[in-house]
Amino acid sequence: MTDRNANLDLLKSGRTFDILVIGGGATGCGIAVDAANRGLSVALVDRGDFGGGTSSKSTKLLHGGVRYLESAVMHMDRVQFNLVRDGLHERTVLLRIAPHLCHRLTLVTPLYGLGQVPYVWSGLKLYDLLAGDAGLGHSRFLSRGEMLRRFPMIREEGLKGGVQYYDGQFNDVRMNIALARTAVREGAVICNYVEAVGLVREKGRVAGAVVRDPINGTSWQIRARCVVNACGSSSDMVRRMDDPTAASLLRVSRGIHIVLPGRFAPMEAGVMIPKTDDGRVLFILPWEGACLVGTTEEPADADELPLAREKDVEYLLRHLRRYFNLGAKSQDITASWAGLRPLVHDPFTADTAELARDHVISCSPTGLITIVGGKWTTYRKMALDTVDYVVKNVGLAATGPCRTDRLVLDGGENFRDGSAVELARNFGLDPDVALHLHRSYGDHALEVARLCQGWLGERLTAGHPYLKGEVLYAVRHEMALTVLDFVERRVPLALLDRAGARFAATAVHELMASELGWDRVRQAKEREEMNDRLGGN
Repeated sequence: MTDRNANLDLLKSGRTFDILVIGGGATGCGIAVDAANRGLSVALVDRGDFGGGTSSKSTKLLHGGVRYLESAVMHMDRVQFNLVRDGLHERTVLLRIAPHLCHRLTLVTPLYGLGQVPYVWSGLKLYDLLAGDAGLGHSRFLSRGEMLRRFPMIREEGLKGGVQYYDGQFNDVRMNIALARTAVREGAVICNYVEAVGLVREKGRVAGAVVRDPINGTSWQIRARCVVNACGSSSDMVRRMDDPTAASLLRVSRGIHIVLPGRFAPMEAGVMIPKTDDGRVLFILPWEGACLVGTTEEPADADELPLAREKDVEYLLRHLRRYFNLGAKSQDITASWAGLRPLVHDPFTADTAELARDHVISCSPTGLITIVGGKWTTYRKMALDTVDYVVKNVGLAATGPCRTDRLVLDGGENFRDGSAVELARNFGLDPDVALHLHRSYGDHALEVARLCQGWLGERLTAGHPYLKGEVLYAVRHEMALTVLDFVERRVPLALLDRAGARFAATAVHELMASELGWDRVRQAKEREEMNDRLGGN
């Protein structure tokens, strides 16, 4: 992954790959990891950066889906039941294969009304039962007094108690990069900022794609025995390259999040309101030293630029005031953002909140394979199912079955929990900086710390642990090509603190311009994009 130009040369070499994956989010990178680990030759391209869409705009939870379990029980829905079961299994797998990026998170659901107590408590006990040996801890009832003692910000009026349970939390932007690096480690050839603009056909079958590098304007063909469309909310657009009359497989919804300073976050756990008055789920979570609040959900268009609109932000603030005594105001918000969520289309469902997050694999008459639906937690299962489908139906010679449930991701192989203390001591780092490097880079933290010496060890902006040397590491080892690649998707600074990212962007721009040799035209283009995206909340 170190040298993008070398990867481009391999993609232009004229070789025929077993699989060409279009899409570099969680699912696409997961497919590349799985297929390459099975001995298949894999190419992967993305028209933007790795995780540039939905995969960097998640709620940061690894979960089975408490809401889906309620629907499964109420409607005897086996699809949603299986989704919860798979999610709980995958949650534990991810905690094992990416120990540096994933951790257990305590969650609490406050209960208002006596009827909620047995209903929610029994539902979460079923959640425990479904997890089985993969459980992270037993849920338990909390009395009203204990709830108010532990979570004094929760609205007291009508409170009957609460239920404590456990799920996982993770760093999605770093997880996507870890998947991309793992794919390379396993032998895949991957490249960001390479757009598929058409499909190649041979004897009536899809046999590759015509791609374009928008940075230098060149176009060429990548030939493959199988093309997998893993483009998330843009999947229907790729399907229509194959068949302009193809019916939509997706209904897209927009999820909104706001970020508040850490003082607003619960001290001991995240809080989940399973159903607001309009049927949505509300989370308030500690995240990266801040307070993450989300998410609203409503229909959206796949080709729109997802933005956190004023009415969406007000919705979250209004419900925060309804359930918590936080006093949060719009001026307290440090960042807000939105992500498109690709949901499998069901013409008989009017509300996107009712759509299952299960995934569907489809194959067109010309052989284009599309994987849609799912969620971050189940990316590995989605990849497994896709590669199994490809091997069976295309006849590729894999060396064995899926092994990704025990394949530790890049950065996790030699990860040790106590290494942050050693890192701080050996390099004279502040504790928050050492912990950030440790949790973000895993067993590569030592390599990053060595680079962050002298003036490269300076913080990019006050109040955050991100260092100037990390910019060079991202360019040299993680294929970061733009300022936004770094401040949004190598570190989550722009998702945490828009003003902080705007301040840091100047130094990031200077470092990247020098490292990548940008001319004046490219520098001006970067400044324009920075101003467009970081101009304000």
